[in-house]
Amino acid sequence: MAAVDPIPGNSVTDLKEIVSLVEDDLVKVEALFDEQCRSDVSLVGEIGTYIREGGGKRIRPALLLLACRMCGYRGERSILLASVVEFIHTATLLHDDIIDEATTRRGRRSVNSRWGNDVTVLLGDFLYTKSMSMALSQDNLKILRLLSDVTLRMIEGEILEIERDADLQMTEGAHIDIIKRKTAHLFSACMRIGALLGEVGDERERAIASYGLNLGICFQMVDDLLDFTADEKVLGKPVANDLREGKLTLPAIFMLQRGGASVASKITAVLEDRGFDRVSPEEIARLARETGALDQARTLAESYADAARRDLLVFDRSPYREALGLLPDFILARDH
Repeated sequence: MAAVDPIPGNSVTDLKEIVSLVEDDLVKVEALFDEQCRSDVSLVGEIGTYIREGGGKRIRPALLLLACRMCGYRGERSILLASVVEFIHTATLLHDDIIDEATTRRGRRSVNSRWGNDVTVLLGDFLYTKSMSMALSQDNLKILRLLSDVTLRMIEGEILEIERDADLQMTEGAHIDIIKRKTAHLFSACMRIGALLGEVGDERERAIASYGLNLGICFQMVDDLLDFTADEKVLGKPVANDLREGKLTLPAIFMLQRGGASVASKITAVLEDRGFDRVSPEEIARLARETGALDQARTLAESYADAARRDLLVFDRSPYREALGLLPDFILARDH
């Protein structure tokens, strides 16, 4: 696919520059997130503070805020709804870490590692319920239904991923379906909320939702690549961690397709051992490069980035459209 650059001559530096147009609103989102984490149960507030201090890109709230601005909405509802999507995302991360038996998150101890699985799963439930309670306060049935649907899809995606654990027959299509459910549909919902609040009509609502979906797929595909290529200290988790956990992501799927029996035996060894007792992560990364699996996965991620850029062309040129047009480039260039 031919690349479409809606912002000729611009280049990506970092996410902060891209979202600077909504920086003041993001500060309000952070404050609201902190406020809504408060509880009569002191442990809830303590863990909420720990999560917030752990940082994160806050890309989903930023997407929602930029979508609202591009669609002409300037009201305060966007602040609350941006906080809602971050609650949903955070709850998902907590539950993911329990399932994956993760010990680190963003370079620090994961919540489940520090406070245990029992408390962590209940805190995830607290955040999910809090998100729906906050959304209900907006009295907008379309948005509430959208958020409810996307939360269900994310849970379904997690179940599908568990069902396909260590499955050497995992296909590209099946993995992309999981990506859509676990990641991309929430990106899409963030954008669609902007269209609904801005009342831009069906055509533009479909286009902006498609942008979010394509961007979310690209985002997760780059995550899959970073698991094989990133520096462990920068990434904040062990290299080739997905494979160790039994997840067949795109690089592994393409390795199996391109590498023959020898590569399959090494991947099988990692899956069976749930570790690198017989095969080192460095060897897996080398095979991913040598088989061309990383290049194939990268090309596919770039095709979704191109599609996301084209989705924006139905909107008039504006600083907000330009910022959203730069996000695919930021995602493709990220190292963690």
